[in-house]
Amino acid sequence: MDTTKKRKIDILVLSDIHLGTYGCHAKELLHYLKSVKPKVLILNGDIIDIWQFSKRYWPKSHMKVIKHFMTWMNKGVKVYYITGNHDEMLRKFVGFKMGGLKIVNKVILDLDNGKKAWFFHGDVFDVTMQHSKWLAKLGAVGYDTLILINRFANFISEKIFKRGKLSLSKKIKNGVKSAVKFINQFEQIAADIGISNQYDYVVCGHIHQPEMRKIENQHGSIMYLNSGDWIENLTALEYNNNEWKIYHFDQEAFKKEIHEEEEELNDSKLFENLVEEFNLMKS
Repeated sequence: MDTTKKRKIDILVLSDIHLGTYGCHAKELLHYLKSVKPKVLILNGDIIDIWQFSKRYWPKSHMKVIKHFMTWMNKGVKVYYITGNHDEMLRKFVGFKMGGLKIVNKVILDLDNGKKAWFFHGDVFDVTMQHSKWLAKLGAVGYDTLILINRFANFISEKIFKRGKLSLSKKIKNGVKSAVKFINQFEQIAADIGISNQYDYVVCGHIHQPEMRKIENQHGSIMYLNSGDWIENLTALEYNNNEWKIYHFDQEAFKKEIHEEEEELNDSKLFENLVEEFNLMKS
């Protein structure tokens, strides 16, 4: 039984874990999960990477992450699984409920500080990035429509042009200038839609860029947040006592801790071997 004292969190937001891929830091994530106790968990898309899923690569650590989420559900934690592009197959099951789990395309929560937060993955902007003006007018109500547009565009790209699915991450990898441009556009579009719907927070994933900043336009302002990822940044969003913060996993401390555990294990094994040899000498 784990007796380690856990940090209590009102809302925990995780995104872009990409379980089932070589880049996923599942062991580090599991270590973090064991250190916290959330009331609400928002899995903001690309949790399981169905695009790249392979039966040949599904380590125990990846399964342990899933089991940990299920344990939380059984203990009464409310879990929203927001669909992303890499787990878009789950969009067929939007509206599904099981215990504390609910599969959705977006979540709107009234926080205890009287403010309203809008959570969504953000992959629909991949196709419509160049048409941000009408996106703001369309608003959150049209978010499911954007998902259909994105799915249709991916179908055309895959089946007709044979180019595969459209992905913002691929565009970002083409260069630093394009990365900055797309990230800025992404954040501004998300903020514009949030402001038009009078939300106080807009919370995204998708672009693997942890962020928390105020964005303004001519109609108002909003706090934009992005939970980052567990491929490169190893970050999460935590909401507690009416405040948001970005959590950054300490990889160096983790490596040191693992190394010390391995050393302890090796010393124990060495002692067992010595005892065994001593007993052989006696016989």
